[in-house]
Amino acid sequence: MTTSPPHEAPPPYDVASPGTLSGTERTRVRRLSERAATDRQALYDVLDAGRICHLGVIVDGCPRVLPTGYGRDGDTLYLHGSTGAVSLRAGGEICVTVTHLDGLVLARSVFHHSMNYRSAVIYGRPRLVTDPEEKLAGLRAIVENLAPGRWDAARRPTRKELAATAVVALSLEEASVKVRQGPPSDDEEDLGLDVWAGVLPVREVVGDPVPDPLLRPGIGYSK
Repeated sequence: MTTSPPHEAPPPYDVASPGTLSGTERTRVRRLSERAATDRQALYDVLDAGRICHLGVIVDGCPRVLPTGYGRDGDTLYLHGSTGAVSLRAGGEICVTVTHLDGLVLARSVFHHSMNYRSAVIYGRPRLVTDPEEKLAGLRAIVENLAPGRWDAARRPTRKELAATAVVALSLEEASVKVRQGPPSDDEEDLGLDVWAGVLPVREVVGDPVPDPLLRPGIGYSK
């Protein structure tokens, strides 16, 4: 990944306040705009609640979308992978999305079936992290987002492992958040139909720990 050329002008942002999401033509929500969140904290909440993002890149002229782990540190999103990963060496701008499915919305009509969700879309030109301290901080953010407390509990990466790992940083400056919550939005003439309508909640649940078969006796799991 490369940094933006020094002479390249940033996109035109509409900034209301430091805590408000910046708006650009590609982050402006046009369809059902009332579902768009404008508070920057809403973006942090969506990202901090997730574990997997989808990274969209262009490789050899073709779009490629890959699921990957991530971590947030302030207004920077960190992604990592092998130094040989084509997706991290493609250059140019990328798009990162994070989505949470909160419920299946069943309406009286097929047309109004929907989902309750929280989603974030981030655009930008990622920066390859070369500073050793920032690289470790980025990896720590990724590990801690996956499993809080593991960075201090597990062995730190060796120089060889760090050399084989690429870390890129993506600014959260250009992002949008869209949220849908609540019951179905049936047409008034359908409210008398004898069809069940409502929401089937969807939740992500972490199960009981399954120990590694090679784990030495006496080592327990702690959150």
